[in-house]
Amino acid sequence: SLFAQYPNQIACIIMEAETYVSPQDNFLQAACELCHQHGALFILDEIITGFRWHNGGAQAVYGVTPDLSTFGKALGNGFSIAALAGKREIMEIGGLYHDKERVFLLSTTYGAETHSLAAALATMKVYEEEGVVEHLHEQGEKLTCGLNQVIAETNVQGYFEVIGRPCNLIYATRDTEMNRSQPFRTLFLQEAIKRGLLMPSLILSYSHSDAEIARTIEAIGEALVVYRKALDEGVEKYLVGRSVAPVFRTYNN
Repeated sequence: SLFAQYPNQIACIIMEAETYVSPQDNFLQAACELCHQHGALFILDEIITGFRWHNGGAQAVYGVTPDLSTFGKALGNGFSIAALAGKREIMEIGGLYHDKERVFLLSTTYGAETHSLAAALATMKVYEEEGVVEHLHEQGEKLTCGLNQVIAETNVQGYFEVIGRPCNLIYATRDTEMNRSQPFRTLFLQEAIKRGLLMPSLILSYSHSDAEIARTIEAIGEALVVYRKALDEGVEKYLVGRSVAPVFRTYNN
């Protein structure tokens, strides 16, 4: 409907391949085809999914070829580097070797910095040789399985939930009415911190071994015991300090 409403005015569609709900029914392929039918580019943001879903990004998992893709700090294991990659015929429009109207795909005053480029080469070699992505998925499966077990044991099914792909897990906290709850999120964070865990998410890294997974499951299980009590007796009884607020909000107060 947007393409019909704004004919010949939409240059591209930029989207993440996946967040915490997997695309269904060839959605990405359909989105790509729709863009091309209307003369627009299909651009995938792989800042999160790149080198975590697959060495080739989420596009390799779902078998879709975007016109352009973006990659972020995972490219260099935290070094300050990002990349714009894409089809040759599109990338060359941003170059110097043509007589068409100039298009700036990338302009930077940091282009001569080489440390991050060296880090990226070394990091990608590790990705290829050491099975980093496979490790993330394997450890994520273990973490999900263990957490689902302690969730059942503490009787907080539905109130505390593990969500997402094994390599990129988050959790949801809900109140007695099954609504997303910042007070209960605060309580969970509070109890996790008491047990040595700083965990705004459950996203794993290559450094997480079986020992860290087991320790995390144990600590979360203990925190969920308190969570269950708060469901029964009221969260205010167990909170220390004020509730956290969502990052994305209209006002800071």
